[in-house]
Amino acid sequence: MPKPTKPLTKRAIDAAKPRPAGEFTLWGSAPHGFGLRVWPSGRKVFVIQYRNAQGRIRRQNVGEYGRLTLDQAQRKAKLLLAQVDNGRDPAQERESARKGETVELLAAHYLEHHLMPKGKPRTVTEFRRLIEKRILPALGKRKVADIERADVAKLHRSLATTPTEANRTVSLLRAILNQAERWGLRTEGSNPCRYVEKYPEQKRERFLTGEEIHRLGEALREAESAGGELPGVVVAVRLLALTGMRRSEVLGLRWEYVDAERSCFFLPDSKTGRKAVPVGPPVLELLARTPRFEGNPFVCAGARDGAALVGIDKAWRRITKRAGLDGVRLHDLRHSFASVGAAAGLGLPVLGAILGHSSPGTTARYAHLADDPRKAGAARISGEIAAALGGQPTGEVIAFRRP
Repeated sequence: MPKPTKPLTKRAIDAAKPRPAGEFTLWGSAPHGFGLRVWPSGRKVFVIQYRNAQGRIRRQNVGEYGRLTLDQAQRKAKLLLAQVDNGRDPAQERESARKGETVELLAAHYLEHHLMPKGKPRTVTEFRRLIEKRILPALGKRKVADIERADVAKLHRSLATTPTEANRTVSLLRAILNQAERWGLRTEGSNPCRYVEKYPEQKRERFLTGEEIHRLGEALREAESAGGELPGVVVAVRLLALTGMRRSEVLGLRWEYVDAERSCFFLPDSKTGRKAVPVGPPVLELLARTPRFEGNPFVCAGARDGAALVGIDKAWRRITKRAGLDGVRLHDLRHSFASVGAAAGLGLPVLGAILGHSSPGTTARYAHLADDPRKAGAARISGEIAAALGGQPTGEVIAFRRP
């Protein structure tokens, strides 16, 4: 490969004429190894050339000029070359995928090389389950290039009794087949999942009333006094109710993430990435009463030394049974936190920021509860819930003037 002195330009690409004697390649300087292959037919394809970990020169198509602009091709080339720098061989991976070309092999390739390096553990576990239980039994032995819309629709219909899972299965299959297009196993734009209409989903939203929250508080105090549950369980449930955090965020909360001076928890990772969770005075008072165990960095300590609390579901069922709240889920505490905030007049952008929603649409489902124009912060919400739980101060109510 000759060493180019300047990057490729659109003018140079448009000016490149096919040669009857055979194809040739115009190499650019940015990124190194990026070029344009011109065929005698006039077809022009962006390529990269590199040495793999074994020192072998490899060449990989990036995409056809016309389908990709020069800028798009350069960005894609940089991503592929970054994989090479990390020890991967994109051309070999594509060849391996082509050898099988079945949905089963493609799905395994997708899990190993796309999802596992990027996805969170819970996401990987759930997607693996959908692949093994739903996608592979229906389509695993089929050729990737042969999958049609009728096949996807049939799979979707077979899961009609579980509409949410049906929709998630098709969404996952769409993502897998999108990767198949990127890896050259299907024609670009041919994804057969595109026009399969999703089923309506019933949102399982349960908002606890003030009286129900009070009963929950009584059950927690009884569990504390009787010693029937681990202290970490009671702390976890109170934190879920008072902060609106997700279960994984509360169970993974470490003391080092707590900033009492700023009234925040600084989480290095969550479902939506790194974030700061604002908390009210009742939360800080709860933490001040929570025992710390030497050698255990977790706020909600588990039964084993140095370990976080795990397996809270059985304890939660015992607590809700004691409170007469059978069927209430832990996640419903998050919904209840949001409903209190919406009913108290919090603007949806503020409420979404407190909850850590990545999409405004996620918060918008609480809009019907916002019938008061006044705005307040996380302290207002946690104060309301703390009062309903009973036995705790309501915290300071911080009012904001309307602009």
